Amino acid sequence: MATIDLRKKFLARKIYRGTQVILGERQHLQEVLHSVQKAKIAATRKRAEIRQLTNLIHVRTKELNQINPGWDRKFKQARDAKTNATQLLGLALSLPKDDYLLARVLTEHAEAPPELLAHFAAHPYAAVRENVARHPHTPATVLMRMAEDPSEPLWFLVACNPSTPSDLRERLRARMKQAAQSQP
Repeated sequence: MATIDLRKKFLARKIYRGTQVILGERQHLQEVLHSVQKAKIAATRKRAEIRQLTNLIHVRTKELNQINPGWDRKFKQARDAKTNATQLLGLALSLPKDDYLLARVLTEHAEAPPELLAHFAAHPYAAVRENVARHPHTPATVLMRMAEDPSEPLWFLVACNPSTPSDLRERLRARMKQAAQSQP
């Protein structure tokens, strides 16, 4: 029986390193740096490890800024509850297409305006579309389009959205009951 060389399988696949992955790596490196700083190890080894970790953190920060200049500032602003709808919309309209994490944060924000949510309704990243489907500020026309899209099951999230028009919500809830009854 022929076996597949797994090393070749993984080498052939290109791995996408987006902002979520890079931020996760940087946060992990910061935790390791913190533990090394507290560790009781030889001073020369400690300095070397701190220097190496600091350089790796700097490289990750540089990667984030290559995707979206001023990434940390924008991320902090997008997560701030005090950021208003106009500022959020400005961040969304200037967002590079590869910055999936910032798109997720923007669509989770309580003050996200309807224009921002409509803008992200067809985003390539599923988590962003899911946030749009469940956000209470999403326009009814966008919710209807998302509920009727046969390519993905966002209709369930739309059915639970308080902004969904009542007639659509009732149809979708009937669909949920039908699906539940058909299951053994």
